[in-house]
Amino acid sequence: MERKVSMAKKKKKPIVAVVGRPNVGKSTLFNVLAGERISIVKDTPGITRDRIYADITWLDKSLTLIDTGGIEPDSKDIILSQMREQAEIAIMTADVILFLVDVKQGLVDADAKVADMLRRSQKPVLLVVNKVDSFDKYMADVYEFYNLGIGDPIPISAANRLGIGDMLDKVLEYIPEDAFTEEEDERPKIAIVGKPNVGKSSIINKLVGENRVIVSDIAGTTRDAVDTEVTYNGKEYVLIDTAGVRRKNKIKEELEHFMIVRTVGAVERADVVVLVIDATEGVTDQDTKIAGIAHERGKGIIIAVNKWDAIEKDDKTTNKFTAEIRDMLAFMPYAEIMFISAKTGQRLPKLYETIDLVMENHALRVATGVLNEIMMEAVAMQQPPTDKGKRLKLFYITQVSVKPPTFVIFVNDKELMHFSYTRYIENRIRDAFGFRGTPLHFIIRERKEDS
Repeated sequence: MERKVSMAKKKKKPIVAVVGRPNVGKSTLFNVLAGERISIVKDTPGITRDRIYADITWLDKSLTLIDTGGIEPDSKDIILSQMREQAEIAIMTADVILFLVDVKQGLVDADAKVADMLRRSQKPVLLVVNKVDSFDKYMADVYEFYNLGIGDPIPISAANRLGIGDMLDKVLEYIPEDAFTEEEDERPKIAIVGKPNVGKSSIINKLVGENRVIVSDIAGTTRDAVDTEVTYNGKEYVLIDTAGVRRKNKIKEELEHFMIVRTVGAVERADVVVLVIDATEGVTDQDTKIAGIAHERGKGIIIAVNKWDAIEKDDKTTNKFTAEIRDMLAFMPYAEIMFISAKTGQRLPKLYETIDLVMENHALRVATGVLNEIMMEAVAMQQPPTDKGKRLKLFYITQVSVKPPTFVIFVNDKELMHFSYTRYIENRIRDAFGFRGTPLHFIIRERKEDS
């Protein structure tokens, strides 16, 4: 096995992180930009979790917006330390940082200290002054923020949606054009994700064939995880490691938040996501959150149950564990499940085979004629639902894209196409073509019967 290390920086969706003290309006800005109440979970069955990121579009450019975490207003010392934590997350993951301050509270010590840290990061920082409900009335107070020394303050009112467009224009100025383009790199990109201490780094070290150097944390700076290029059986893969550098004295919530933020960035760039679960713990809430991120973003999924060597087994153990995973992650019944051990190397070579299989399914196209035959047969076997005497009619199905495979079904009435019937059609397509390891997306469109 050969091995090279590179920093593959191009992303399809650049990341914009929001940093700021309590009550400066981060949540309001976040919800306005995302165009929805972020706290409301999408009605994907089986997923419940806090939304700390959202995909937004401005001038046909897609961005991922990340909220770097809430701050508990207990005391000034705690606020400052938590703001530093926020700033570290933003510096490590973001392409552009929005530093939000409050014109009505004015300039405070914590703002100045965080500004110093952000200025040293070499990342683009936009100083956004919120709650400027009237530009005429508050501009003199906005100018006070020039004292932070991180450029021109941008006045906005998130609540009244003033100045938001100007702020987003500035964000786009700081992002190079090629950051929005698809990577030309055709090699499979594999994100190894999971909560801390499940063995992500050990798996990568085993796959790479040697222990990689763990880079120490230099005071005041943080760095992106290095992408590792591996050649196996003559084929190149890029492994995206989300392990990062562990820090001491971090409370559990901060660690979890940090992990989720890092995961979003890694999953965004990946073709296939390998979710590593600790066999000695089983599926946890954190695992479910991470799985939900990969599922929502339509990535190929492999669930790798690590530390399988540490489990006492009988002939029913594998089936029992598989059933538990399927139950906890019921929203992704398509996921491939593997039982591995990074410590002994058990089944790790098979991981490459499974990645290849999932990649193939993720990019699989099915001819329109064949799809329509499957759909008509499915309709004949199970009649579509009716409502108030009106029956759902399915006219036509076609595949419009891959990664993930996405299908459009034309029907007479979208309201009649219940989730359960869409799932039924999906299952018939899977019966015919497998699509193991990849989600399928369905778009339902209405069409007049005579058109």
